[in-house]
Amino acid sequence: MLENNVAWKQDRILSAHRGDNPMVLAKMKSGFAVLGDTQFLPGYCVLLPSVKVDSLNDLDVKQRSDYLLDMSIIGDVINEVCHPKRINYSIYGNTDAFLHAHIFPRYEWEPKENIPKPVWLYAQEKWTDSKYLYSIDKHLILKEKLIDKLKERIKQIY
Repeated sequence: MLENNVAWKQDRILSAHRGDNPMVLAKMKSGFAVLGDTQFLPGYCVLLPSVKVDSLNDLDVKQRSDYLLDMSIIGDVINEVCHPKRINYSIYGNTDAFLHAHIFPRYEWEPKENIPKPVWLYAQEKWTDSKYLYSIDKHLILKEKLIDKLKERIKQIY
């Protein structure tokens, strides 16, 4: 069960390559599209690179182009499946010190005080409370829809 077996979290990229990262949606040209651990904004995804590097600047120009294109493809798919108002893209690497991109859908129904702010300013409970964390029971249908659309989009583009 996902909640009880978290060894894959120790190295999310390696576990994606091994096939035991349960959050993987699709292998992309530059890495892996994965579902975010928390789903208080339904459809939140992360793009993990194929090779662990510190930042986007550690990739050559072609790798950067592939990575940024893949990031936007994930955004397209979230738009198709979840119908948010917009998509926010973020690359930091401050807490998890390796390249990874957050792709957040933003919705009209979000609390008015949160709409103009970055998602990181949501209350800590949104990131840690089990009622917001990914679970197969609550999110499997969403995950399957994202997988299907990603596979479809990848075939069209690559």
